[in-house]
Amino acid sequence: MHAWIDRLAETLGDEPPSETETTRLLAASRDVAHRVERKMTPLAAFLLGSAVARSVARGRDRAQALDEVLADLERLLPPAPAEGEGASDAKA
Repeated sequence: MHAWIDRLAETLGDEPPSETETTRLLAASRDVAHRVERKMTPLAAFLLGSAVARSVARGRDRAQALDEVLADLERLLPPAPAEGEGASDAKA
């Protein structure tokens, strides 16, 4: 799977995500899927990527931009469901 992401990044003219970035982005996607709604995950990923790109364009390095964007996401996410509680239970 990493080879495919690496090829996609190259095709799009970007640097492939590092192992750390991959782990953090997959965790963010999981949080959106479980704490908000699964179908919002690709839209959130698009917005997060756009925000990182804007921050990098303003002079931040990619790691710092990702830190800031993921911190913003965490502030906006609803609380994590309690152990054994599903996302649909938490939204009620």
